[in-house]
Amino acid sequence: MLCCAHRLKSKRREQSTSPCDVQPIGERATVISDTVPAFFKTLFTLYGQLTRCASAFAGVHSFSAPSLLSSSNTWEVAASPGRTGGRLVSDLVSGVTGDSTRSVGARLCASRIRPEPPRALAMEMMEGDVMDKLEDMSSVYDFDPITGNIPATKVEITVSCRNLLDKDTFSKSDPLCVLYTQGVETKQWREFGRTEVIDNTLNPDFVRKYILDYFFEEKQNLRFDLYDVDSKSPDLSKHDFLGQTFCTLGEIVGSPASRLEKPLGGIPGKKCGTIILSAEELSNCRDSATMQFCANKLDKKDFFGKSDPFMVFYRSNEDGTFTICHKTEVVKNTLNPVWQPFTIPVRALCNGDYDRTIKVEVYDWDRDGSHDFIGDFTTSYRELARGQSQFNVYEVINTKKKLKKKKYVNSGTVTLLSFSVESEFTFLDYIKGGTQINFTVAIDFTASNGNPSQSTSLHYMNPYQLNAYAMALKAVGEIIQDYDSDKMFPALGFGAKLPPDGRVSHEFPLNGNMENPYCNGIEGILEAYHQSLKTVQLYGPTNFAPVVNHVARYAAAVQDGSQYFVLLIITDGVISDMAQTKEAIVNGAKLPMSIIIVGVGQAEFDAMVELDGDDIRISSRGKLAERDIVQFVPFRDYMDRTGNHVLSMARLAKDVLAEIPDQFISYMKSRGIKPNPAPPPYTPPGHTHHHTQI
Repeated sequence: MLCCAHRLKSKRREQSTSPCDVQPIGERATVISDTVPAFFKTLFTLYGQLTRCASAFAGVHSFSAPSLLSSSNTWEVAASPGRTGGRLVSDLVSGVTGDSTRSVGARLCASRIRPEPPRALAMEMMEGDVMDKLEDMSSVYDFDPITGNIPATKVEITVSCRNLLDKDTFSKSDPLCVLYTQGVETKQWREFGRTEVIDNTLNPDFVRKYILDYFFEEKQNLRFDLYDVDSKSPDLSKHDFLGQTFCTLGEIVGSPASRLEKPLGGIPGKKCGTIILSAEELSNCRDSATMQFCANKLDKKDFFGKSDPFMVFYRSNEDGTFTICHKTEVVKNTLNPVWQPFTIPVRALCNGDYDRTIKVEVYDWDRDGSHDFIGDFTTSYRELARGQSQFNVYEVINTKKKLKKKKYVNSGTVTLLSFSVESEFTFLDYIKGGTQINFTVAIDFTASNGNPSQSTSLHYMNPYQLNAYAMALKAVGEIIQDYDSDKMFPALGFGAKLPPDGRVSHEFPLNGNMENPYCNGIEGILEAYHQSLKTVQLYGPTNFAPVVNHVARYAAAVQDGSQYFVLLIITDGVISDMAQTKEAIVNGAKLPMSIIIVGVGQAEFDAMVELDGDDIRISSRGKLAERDIVQFVPFRDYMDRTGNHVLSMARLAKDVLAEIPDQFISYMKSRGIKPNPAPPPYTPPGHTHHHTQI
């Protein structure tokens, strides 16, 4: 997906339990480790759990087992919705490594864990055969390649202005542009950076760029302020304000040719000119490598048979630690396995640094999860890129065995059989080429929501705050609307009796216009939703198939890559037409569409998990869905405990939209659709400027 991607699956996540009492996101707690030894004593009685936890705790990432067992240590556990280098507690226990975009649950930040554990204690803990076994094991359990720690896409923003205010008496203004970004929780504006100052012009084309991390699933608010610089003081209050504009990063990249032109405001009664913002995705590390390996004469680890080998790949980090990035399949009962070819983004393998160390560990798979370490070797992307040659035959070395046995040579060899690289198109390539994202919303009007006039109803219109339906709609819609040029969105309802005859409908327009169900922007949808509550009677049952098929009909008419359709279904109850909906989704998986289902209220949504298709791909009448196109989340998992609805909406949007770019790319790749060439970059009329640094 999006190289943005990227990106982690965040469905159905519950807060993890752990020996540490982790606080909700946005809060901190100081955790005293006195409780941890008791936790470990318990684990020592349960060998299977012990091997999993100790291997994760003794892993190379956040902290080691000895640091957990030191009763004199105090750690600061931080919870943050940002992309720091930490891991969820559940990830530590299960051994999954890499960054996480989960919005529910706390995050352990490795950079905030202190102090360093005493090495003597570490050595004591590593004595004995049991700890040898634990040390041999790595964080390979339950690894999902999709959750690899892949850097976000970076976007370069170029700024130009036209017809700025002239604040200087004997010459023209000397403009400077300042970019501010906004925090999700605090909504405070923070200065991100400044361009250079260009002397004596009202039409500046700034050379200095802004480079921002881009996330499709987040609303990234930006503010651009323009100043006429009158001195060398960095204090902006000492310079003349020329105007400002507000937008989102999504607005810029979603505009035709990723070029957004907006009027400057901020000075009453004055025309402040125009700002032109252009976005360019940085093309570093957009290749994917496909490779295949075999091994020869690996160590025999099973008593009644040969080994069941698999390999785990790690990329090295700047601090000398390693991050898991790929795990091969298991080849059963052989010492000479040939693994299937696999494809991995180069950025996941080496983060664009071709000489960075790549560590490969070879294991013998065991059913109980206590995989036996066979040995490891190191390489680099540059070495692998040589392809099949004598340089890519590696000795698998088990260091402990080597120290114990004088005649030890190796534990087998691994050979690279093939290696190829191809450039991947990204989500932004298609957006820049003109692909539009069409957003449709479908709202549940069944009687189980409760009487809208009563405060207990999920449809109740509180004059002081949005209900759950409106919050979910606004959270998702405000991000997707940036990728639709006309901002006209179909809005449907289902499960209600309609006037005048009281017929039940599962596909009615919220605005009452059967010929034209489109609403103007997200506010238009909300207005139509409010009006519908006054005219229709909540009824039932909860049928999804009609609205899924509604969007599928439009998607089927445009399969050339110029449009992609996203359906948001907001519901409170258990689905009534499961068989028909599954069939509609299987058919929709062939089309350029994705489906987001948000469950509101306190009902059990177990049936929705089947539609989600993460663990088991959805099927109907013996046909398997081509792609996973459904994302389901219960909104209650995203409600902020402090009542901060802005934060709740940001968390929801982040999780439900994170998969859209991947689903979008999977459709384009399956159909062999390449992005249209982007229009030629905007070249402003030439001006001769004198640049000043500030």
